[in-house]
This record gives sequence, C-alpha cells and structure tokens, in this order.
Amino acid sequence: MAKAQAGVVEGEVTPIVRRFNVGILVLMAVAVLVGLWRGWTSPLGGEAAWAHGLMATEVLFAAALILLGSLVEGFGFGLSLGTQWPYTRNIFVLMVRGDPEAAHRLVATAVGLMAVLLVVLAPGTTTAVGLGLIVVTALFGMGTLYVLAGRAPAFVHGTHGLLAYGVFLTYLVALAAPGLPIWLYLKDTIALHAILFAVFMGGMVTGQRGFGRPIGAFYGPQKAPQWVFVVHAFAALLVIGTLGWLMPAYPVAFWLVLGQAAVGFFLFQAVNLKPKTPGGVVAFHQTVSLLMTTAVVFQWR
Repeated sequence: MAKAQAGVVEGEVTPIVRRFNVGILVLMAVAVLVGLWRGWTSPLGGEAAWAHGLMATEVLFAAALILLGSLVEGFGFGLSLGTQWPYTRNIFVLMVRGDPEAAHRLVATAVGLMAVLLVVLAPGTTTAVGLGLIVVTALFGMGTLYVLAGRAPAFVHGTHGLLAYGVFLTYLVALAAPGLPIWLYLKDTIALHAILFAVFMGGMVTGQRGFGRPIGAFYGPQKAPQWVFVVHAFAALLVIGTLGWLMPAYPVAFWLVLGQAAVGFFLFQAVNLKPKTPGGVVAFHQTVSLLMTTAVVFQWR
C-alpha cells in the first residue's frame, strides 16, 4: 500500500517487489557477463572488441531500465522521491532497501556512463545518437514526475516511454545490423512503426490518468483517460494487423502481440481495481513489449 508523508508518496517494499528487484539484478549481472564474454571472444581485437561487448551490455541495461520503470508504476513508487531530480542524498540507501525508483535513476546513470564510454571507444553516428537520446530521455524522465504530480501534460510521459525504447532500439539495431543508421532502419521497418506508436500511447494512458487514479470501467469513453485508452487499444490492434499483414516475416512477434492483448486486458482491470499499485502485471506487460520489439529486430522464427 502506498503512503504519503510530507507530500511524498512512498511505495511499500513488499516481498514481491523484492523478488522483481532480484530478477532485474540478475538480468544486469547477465548483461555484464555477456559483455565481458563478447569482448574476450570478439575477433575485432583492442578497443573495438570491448566496444562490441559493451554494446551488448548497454542493450540489456536499457531493457532493465525500462523494466524498472514498470516496477515504479506497478508498485506505487512513481513519486517515492517526490519531484526532486535526479538524486537525493540517501538514494543509494533507498536502492539497497528495494526502492525501484531509486534503482531506476541509478541504472539510468549507468546507462549514460556506458554510452559516454561507447562514444570514446567507438566514435560514430550510432554511439553519438545513442548518447543524445539518453540525455533527452533523462530530461523527459524529470518531466514525468511533474506529470504524475498533475503539473505537466500526459504527452511528456508518452514521449519519455517512446525515447526509452529509442535508446533500447539504437543499441539493439547496432548489434543486429552493424553500420546501419537507426533512422534508416526505422524508416524501412514498418512493424516497428506500429509498435512504437503503441508504446507512446501506453505512456499517454499512464500520464493521462495520473498517479493513483483509475481509468474507470466504461462502455463508451466519457473522460480524457478513457479516450486515450481507446486510442491505445486501437494502436494495439494496429500492431496485430501490421504483424499479421507482414507474416511470415515476424511469426514470434505476432504470437507475442496476441498474448500482449490478453495481458493488456488484465492490466486494465488491475489499474481500475488498484490504481496506485496495479502490481506485477505492469512489468509483465512491459516484458512482452521488449521481447516483441527484439523479435522484430532479429526476425525470430
């Protein structure tokens, strides 16, 4: 249960929150090991080899960062640090105690530092774009605090989510198609257009309802959060239609989006039943989105 103290909303670090935190910690440990392995075994040698390994670590850290954001939303930690940004004096203590928002900000710092190192080790368009996106995403991350506090429009929250996926995709595409600029890849990959639109509208839904408020059950939309949710549902149908139209190019992504539609229904119910803490279904919803995006980039079959 969330509680308010001195204007700051704090989520409760329950056993399930701790388990999710451990899962993300394991993911990050795997990310480091994968990066080291790719660096040691890369035929490139020298700085290029370590850049190759660090790129893989950056992808998984970017995914972990998105998942931490879903824990922040799912378990009521959106305003656990108030609107103070980026750090508080006890942020490391809060992270150790299990606060996902504190972890989210510190992992974001790690992602930024790795992006700087990648620019040094492998200067080029991809690493420069990745670093630039991280900076802009961080600034919009500050804006999301004001969205949840009711002092900024939902567009800021939606854009933050879209930019976070932009960071993830920039480094993911660098692994899947080295040397291809991210904007050219996105221009030619129609499936990602629909997915990114759905991601943006998902962030809009969260931003429009604000902190701790339900969307509300409805037959016909009557208020802004419900209208935004309808557009998000349309975006989800657009993803299903796009991936179905492009079959058999993306079979795994297609089956994932069908499952995602069912998860979205349960998430809608969870948000209305427990608007402050809809729970782990938020993280599961985000996990499927990340897997679907990865399945498109690597054309999993």
